[in-house]
Amino acid sequence: MADMSTDVSITAPPARIRGLSQAAVAMFLVGTLAGVSGVIQDYPVYGGQALRYLLAAAVLLAVTRLAGLRAVRLTVREGALLAALSLFGLVIFNVCVIEATRRGGPALVGTVLGTVPLALALLGGRPSPRVLGAAAVVVAGATLATGLGSGDLPGLMWSLGALFCELCFSLLAIPLLPKLGAVRVSAYSAALAVPLLAVTGLLLDGTAMLRVPTLPEALGLGYQSVIVTTVAFFLWYDALPRIGAATAGLFAGLIPVGAIATGAVLGLGTPSAPDLLGAALVVTGIVIGLSAAGRPATAAGSPAAEGRRPAAGAGSPAAPASSPAIGASGRRSP
Repeated sequence: MADMSTDVSITAPPARIRGLSQAAVAMFLVGTLAGVSGVIQDYPVYGGQALRYLLAAAVLLAVTRLAGLRAVRLTVREGALLAALSLFGLVIFNVCVIEATRRGGPALVGTVLGTVPLALALLGGRPSPRVLGAAAVVVAGATLATGLGSGDLPGLMWSLGALFCELCFSLLAIPLLPKLGAVRVSAYSAALAVPLLAVTGLLLDGTAMLRVPTLPEALGLGYQSVIVTTVAFFLWYDALPRIGAATAGLFAGLIPVGAIATGAVLGLGTPSAPDLLGAALVVTGIVIGLSAAGRPATAAGSPAAEGRRPAAGAGSPAAPASSPAIGASGRRSP
């Protein structure tokens, strides 16, 4: 557990393989959210999400304590980044996904979120033509897997809002990870989301924001809390400094793959030929994108891609994330 605070970019192949694996699993788990959301669609939105993040924050804060990770004093800028991460990357993102699903179904929002790899590649600085091509293949596969043709203009606008928030989820976390580490960023952002959702729920729904969930709803909320939030958040935030945002973003194409698999497991539908072909395109695009880098250096957008100094301990996997050598290097604004 001690290495959960290690957010140092490491050039050794095992660390890169770990980052790639974590990013893949994290995005696949996020994809399962679409199928599980159908189980809790009748539960009050804000109250349900507040319960989700309350449980996730409790688990993550317990992990920080067991791992011996002490509280870190944040600057005003870091506090603002963390609050923005929680507001946009967690709270508004989930509201946008739920509203987009209600208006246009999961296909529309899944298709729009499938453009995350291309967006991160463009925002990552100067992506190579091969990386851009790989991102385009991933987007095409995600589009084919989820399908277009559903929804209306409001549904599209909600989906675009979800896309913006998904980018915030990664880019706002990058300058926080060297100092806080993956576990604390996950725990603190989840904890901040609870009062934001609770206040919004009280203002919009009053006391109706909470009720006793049915057994399927309780299981669905529990899955969102433990698997989609606690596990996926840590895996994603631990992977970002290892492989960079642009490379990690390629794995967002696995979101519709996770949705397809969840639908099949829950009996919501058998994957069609376009579903399987789209999944194959996603995998192909990811392979092309990963092969674009001839060495395991982090991509643009990673903290380690800028100004890394050979400070003592900065290249050691065991060096704590809060050490001055690491905390002072590789900071960047999103």
